[in-house]
Amino acid sequence: MQELIHAALRHANSLLGNYLEDPDNFFVIEEIIDLITRCYQSQAKVIIFGNGGSMADAMHFAEELTGRYQQERPPLAALALSDPAHLSCVANDYSYDEVFARGVEAFAKANDVVIGLSTSGNSENVIKAISKAQELGCFTVSFLGKDGGKLCGECDYEILIPSDNTARIQEMHMLILHIIIEGVEKQLFEGL
Repeated sequence: MQELIHAALRHANSLLGNYLEDPDNFFVIEEIIDLITRCYQSQAKVIIFGNGGSMADAMHFAEELTGRYQQERPPLAALALSDPAHLSCVANDYSYDEVFARGVEAFAKANDVVIGLSTSGNSENVIKAISKAQELGCFTVSFLGKDGGKLCGECDYEILIPSDNTARIQEMHMLILHIIIEGVEKQLFEGL
């Protein structure tokens, strides 16, 4: 059991260490913070989605924006496409591949920021939702793993964690999502 624990922590440490070695990663995170800040300054919103653990991460990200993260401040408009009634309705009436695209079509407006999370980069429902967001004039961001899959290079900005371990990818995604929230709060509400 000790070896399992050490191996998991070493892998997480290695991923973080490798991510820190590439200065471009810092610029991408900063650009996403600036994008979301501008989104809120223009009265737009953030829509985020993913499957399984990525859906849980999307929900966590949205609640940190609508609630608060580290400082007392007004709520920020953010929506995780995670309503089970919507998901089961669209999956039943259309297909599971359409669940996020229909949500984006229902709620997104031009200049909103739409974020798709997919550890493989190949989740068809995430791909279709990003495509729909682009049709609507939204800014798009993807959080990916492995080699980025079909979504690699398709969004305005992307976060790529090059690992085959889904849990470690999701942990890195959540770390970066937290950094983004902290940066947005700082830019919008510093001195509040």
